[in-house]
Amino acid sequence: RREPLALINVKKKNEETGEEELASRLDHCKAKATRHIFLIRHSQYNLDGRADKDRTLTPLGREQAELTGHRLASLGLKFDQIIHSSMTRATETTEIISKHLPGVKKISTDLLREGAPIEPDPPVSHWKPEAVQYYEDGARIEAAFRNFIHRADAKQEEDSYEIFVCHANVIRYIVCRALQFPPEGWLRMSLNNGSITHLVIRPNGRVALRTLGDTGFMPPDKITRT
Repeated sequence: RREPLALINVKKKNEETGEEELASRLDHCKAKATRHIFLIRHSQYNLDGRADKDRTLTPLGREQAELTGHRLASLGLKFDQIIHSSMTRATETTEIISKHLPGVKKISTDLLREGAPIEPDPPVSHWKPEAVQYYEDGARIEAAFRNFIHRADAKQEEDSYEIFVCHANVIRYIVCRALQFPPEGWLRMSLNNGSITHLVIRPNGRVALRTLGDTGFMPPDKITRT
């Protein structure tokens, strides 16, 4: 719903200079900037924690977050913001990453919390959440996609660089939706802890995937997927 024609009332055009005025209004509604979306999976965390507050990062997970933060800083980009899941492991990963990006504001959201986005196809035997979970989590994760993954606003003059720290299921679903692939295939991708996935959204709405789950900046003995 960010196509210029969807942003204006076509019926309200001047009778005498209709086409010319319409073209001017369409041009005013066209996006001019490119958005760069960096989707970061949280680092390794304590799987034995019963509640979310107990699922804190492991010592290795903290190392991974440091490496990811260093990698993002080394890109030399002017990041606009870090939006992160409100879950403990994502919040802690964000805090460590942000040390390498001083001055970049942080925003917490429940929309990016981990969950079951949609029933995978083909199904898997090792992971079978209750059907109701797909309805509850799926609606929320789809809302996250629609809220965060879109072309730049027409008022945005310069390209933007935004970081989203969240979870594997959320990232995989977003990638499928952004590339217009069947979202049921989300579970066919695998993402390492602390990995970087880079999406580019052009002013015309076209999306390109530059990297998926990159951890090439980590030593092999620091890479995990738990």
